Amino acid sequence: MGLSHRSTDRKVHDLDGVAEGGASDRGPPRDGAPAGGRGVHRRVERVSVARAVPRFRHTIRDVDFQSDRDLMVRDLRRMGIKDERVLAAMAKVPRELFVRDEDVDVAYGDHALGIPEGQTISQPYVVARMTELLKVDSTHHVLEVGTGSGYQAAILAELARDVVTVERHASLADRASILLAELGYESVRVVAGDASVGYPPDAPYDRILVTAASPGIAPELVRQCASDGLIVAPVGNEEMQHLVVRYPDGRETRHGAVKFVPLRGRAGFGS
Repeated sequence: MGLSHRSTDRKVHDLDGVAEGGASDRGPPRDGAPAGGRGVHRRVERVSVARAVPRFRHTIRDVDFQSDRDLMVRDLRRMGIKDERVLAAMAKVPRELFVRDEDVDVAYGDHALGIPEGQTISQPYVVARMTELLKVDSTHHVLEVGTGSGYQAAILAELARDVVTVERHASLADRASILLAELGYESVRVVAGDASVGYPPDAPYDRILVTAASPGIAPELVRQCASDGLIVAPVGNEEMQHLVVRYPDGRETRHGAVKFVPLRGRAGFGS
């Protein structure tokens, strides 16, 4: 997939009175998560590359990463990922662009990697498994709680009609917006703000994916989910969680133990 070098203006919309928080990944042995803080929701649309904050995306070397992606997908199959659409998305999205320069050579290993703001990009298996559980199709309007590097949003964009992704760190939201735009993911909208309470202006969502540990699936997110929608989240205490799928009838099922850092914000574990 080629990179677009279009420059467009950034438009930021503030929603007064909304506390900041949200979800991003934090390093091993945890798979992903948020951090606290307070602020407002900001919609980050398109950021001029010329005026962008310093990015962690490296200059692409003359390296063919497709073989690495293919090996990653082979391993995901071996680990039990069965959804062919999810596997195809994982085989297509250039994970090496979402990691720091020093991590390019290990971008496709099954481990979390650090990104700015003390956060991480989740390991491939966790990304694939959560996406598989979400059962996304091309008609779906999707909310992601926690943008981080933007990698999970790119995977979702390969499968969904469109994606709204919320990130509490404005710098990460800006960087993700830039990279996703360069990669041509025009169906992704990045919002800076309290991810724990979702993004009501664009509700209802057909699917909601939470990428940080939650004490439960927040009522705010349930209200923003379509009547026939699904929510996937890591639910438990601050030390250990299970991946939980919430169905339209309110039923919840558990799908394996994970360890994410806590979701911070009004509907998470606190600021």
